[in-house]
Amino acid sequence: MIRTSRRLAVLGSALAGLLAPLLLQPAQAAAPVYVALGDSYASGTGTRSYIADGTSCQRSTYAYPSLIAAARGYALNFRACSGATIPDVTNTQLGALTSATNYVSISVGGNDAGFADVLTECAQPWWSSNCDGAINTAQSFINNTLPSRLTTLYSSIRSRSPYAKVVVVGYPRIFNGEDCNAFTWFSPAEESRLNQTADLLNSRLATAASAAGFSFANPTSRFVGHAVCDADEWINGLSSPVSESYHPKVIGHANGYTPTVSPLLTGAVVAVTAQVVADSTASADSQAALQRQYADADRSIEPETFVAPDLTTPEARRAARRAGVDIERFLERARSGAQG
Repeated sequence: MIRTSRRLAVLGSALAGLLAPLLLQPAQAAAPVYVALGDSYASGTGTRSYIADGTSCQRSTYAYPSLIAAARGYALNFRACSGATIPDVTNTQLGALTSATNYVSISVGGNDAGFADVLTECAQPWWSSNCDGAINTAQSFINNTLPSRLTTLYSSIRSRSPYAKVVVVGYPRIFNGEDCNAFTWFSPAEESRLNQTADLLNSRLATAASAAGFSFANPTSRFVGHAVCDADEWINGLSSPVSESYHPKVIGHANGYTPTVSPLLTGAVVAVTAQVVADSTASADSQAALQRQYADADRSIEPETFVAPDLTTPEARRAARRAGVDIERFLERARSGAQG
């Protein structure tokens, strides 16, 4: 009996010695939580490939939030949605934030300033539009109204996720001074002013981000030489479907946005390799299932879409007559340019 007890004691000690290292090992850590907030420039509109989440948000696995999450092994909640304004982000996206959120990116402000409407106006021929007036209105909003709205939004983000690393993401210059699309009529001066408006918006975003203690990711320099009509174009010009127009392509997210945002968000540049793209693409079904939980809220977001010029309308014909323009000849020249 004594020998048996001793043997059991020895066996117990041996088992304890074997199990102790296992018991002392920490449990596998949960993946860091990354919530991507914002509008079409964050969701991936322009990449032409979207997850089937039952909404019109146009979330893409080729967009920078999905690429960064795949590369770093983050648990992504991809709330960014095409058409979102600051009120939309506040009402439909901030609920995804918690005190356990580790990383947040936020891209919003362009729709609040009515940028799609401005592009729609400026794409018309000079005799049919008031491009300068539209730009002036947008710049006035950016200077006088947007800053306080950003301050309120950023404060809400910080209060919901007090420990998160937050990166505010800006917008690229779309144009290079040339309009190579047959059925838009942006002048060089208008393109210059539109680029200046993007710069102004980025300036206000950067100021508000700094005041909130957030980082600001400015994509402007990355996209230089890759604007609409450049030889190596990273942004769509006039496109079919038209909703893809004037948004970054797949390469714009891979080579423009991802290396701009990732070092500020994660501490190092994410290289978009074939494996990163494959891992991001593989997340489509699980991300779609997650976003379907928010589908009812997302459907409340009104799309903000560029509208291509239509010079066959009665309004356009009246404008042509007032300007002394032969609209049939004007349209014929445009068609000839498109065929050439």
